[in-house]
Parts: sequence; C-alpha cells; structure tokens
Amino acid sequence: MSDQAVLADAGLGRFERLLSVWVALAIGAGLVLGSLFEGVFSTLAGLEVASVNLPVAVLIWAMVYPMMVGVDFASLARIGERPRGLVITLAVNWLIKPFTMAALGVLFFEIVFAGLIAPEDAQSYLAGVILLGAAPCTAMVLVWSNLTRGDPTYTLVQVSLNDVIMVFAFAPIVAFLLGVTDIVVPWKTLILSVVLYVLLPLLAGLVTRTRLVRQGGQGAVDGFKARLAPFSITGLLVTVVLLFGFQAQVILGQPLVIGLIAVPLLIQSYGIFFIAYGWARLWKVPFNVAAPCAMIGTSNFFELAVAVAISLFGLGSGAALATVVGVLVEVPVMLSLVAFANRTRGWFPN
Repeated sequence: MSDQAVLADAGLGRFERLLSVWVALAIGAGLVLGSLFEGVFSTLAGLEVASVNLPVAVLIWAMVYPMMVGVDFASLARIGERPRGLVITLAVNWLIKPFTMAALGVLFFEIVFAGLIAPEDAQSYLAGVILLGAAPCTAMVLVWSNLTRGDPTYTLVQVSLNDVIMVFAFAPIVAFLLGVTDIVVPWKTLILSVVLYVLLPLLAGLVTRTRLVRQGGQGAVDGFKARLAPFSITGLLVTVVLLFGFQAQVILGQPLVIGLIAVPLLIQSYGIFFIAYGWARLWKVPFNVAAPCAMIGTSNFFELAVAVAISLFGLGSGAALATVVGVLVEVPVMLSLVAFANRTRGWFPN
C-alpha cells in the first residue's frame, strides 16, 4: 500500500495531510491583511471581556469542542491493561516534557539567540513555548496512533486520562515554570483560561457524547465529529490569520524570528519522542502501545496553548506567536516520526 493510501486509510485526509501548507498560507494572509488593515485588527484585538478576546474564544471553541466529543471516559475503566506504556506516557508528559521545553527555551532565547532577540521578546517567546510544553496532545494523537496501527483502546485511555490530569495540572505547572523563569503569572487569568478552554469544553463534549451514544452509538459520535471537522480546521486557520495579522508589523520587521522560535520546538519534539520510544523499547513494550505512547508526548495540544497565550499575554504578544509557530512545525514533524516508527516496528515485540 502506498504512503498516501496508508494516510487516507488511517483517517488523515488530503486536506489534513497538508495542514502545514494551509497554516503557512494562513500566515501569509495574516501578514498581508495585518499590514493593509491595521485598524481593523486593532479593533478586533480590543474586543475583550476579562482578558478573553471574544473572536478568538469562539474560534478556539470551534477547534476544541469537536475533539472533546471524542473523549470516552468509559475507557478509563481499562486503565490498568497496559501499565508500562501508560507509565511512560504520564512520566514523559507531566514530569519531563514541560521542564525540558522550559530549559530549551531559556537556553536558546536567553543565551544562544541573545544577540538576535531583545530581552523582553525572549521572555515572551519563552512563555509561549512553556505553554506548548505543558499541553500534551489530545485528539490529534488518535490520528498519529492510527498511522502507526496503534492500539485504539490504549490510545483512547491515554487521551482521556491526560485530559483529566490537564484540568488539574496544567495551571500549576505553567505557573511554576513561568515563575521560575521570572515571568509574571496572572493567576486569575490562567485559571479562567483552563476553565474556559479545557474544563467547559470537556464537560460540553461529555454531555454531547452521552446524548449521541444514546441515540445511535459510536456511529452517531463519529458522524457528529465528521460534520464538525470543517469548523475545527477553519477555526484553526482563521485564528492563525488573526494572530499573524496582529503581529504583522513585528514579523515583517524581523522575519528571522519564526525560524528562531522553531529551533527549540524542533529539538524538543524529536528529543521527547526518542526518550519515550527508547524507554518503551528498553521495557519491551509492544509496538502498538509503544508508538502511540511516544506520539502523545511529542504532539501538543496547541489549541489550548494558543488560547491561553492570548488570554495571559495578549493577541499581539510574542507568546501567542510562539504557540502558532508550534502549529506550523507540528504536522511535518509528526509525519516524519510516524514514518520512523513504522520503519522500526521490528524493534518491538508484537
């Protein structure tokens, strides 16, 4: 079977496979529109309530809500079936990944790139990558798992458990890392962001899923998610247009900044994957568990990171920009790791 056929069979359509291309085009559109209609973007930036930008909040919900409908909390009853893979996932996601991301951010933005980035911008980019590092992937990991023929039940258990942990752990970890790096933590805004973009969508998704299952089982859930999928992708792309429109003047004056932000993100992504994948190999975890347990730590819940960056630091902030660069690098990185995992399937027991 060809690579394209495998991707399509695994549930990643042609449009989704080219997500990085669409994000790049959205970035270009945002830069052009932001330069031509600066006043319009300034007006949109001012539409806030309690530090929450209303247009972006609607767009983030369009992205996050369909993902949350796919979370099946009933799968948590099977949490003990593959304990080794779960231990690796949880340790990497919550004990390693946020801290290595913060360390890489400090290393590159405050030391290696110190001569290229103003100190205040360095702190802002650092805050953005910290938010990415503290937000492990949710829905997209189901796609990466499918691409490696991972165990779907195990993957769903991981996603559900991570979402529960995220409700309680995301804000404290982010606050700790921002505090350690001398970035002021607006606690009220941080907690509001977690409630607005994690807890409430999670509850809304649970209610919707329960009703759909009663009406038509898993088929009804899948159909509902398929109908909402275009809104989710559209929300992502329009959010990117807005973010880069707000940042247009800064970026056009310093185009190198996108590449500088991408460097620690790329090192983090590949590094985290090989930590989890190597650990799984040492523990002789079956491949259909090892692959998704490595993928879930590598991929990011970038929708949450983008939303929180906007709420905490503003639409035109370097933190928001850094989270969107995370969107740009995510898909090609993850597809390269999927290809690597599939080539090394023989390293693991069946």
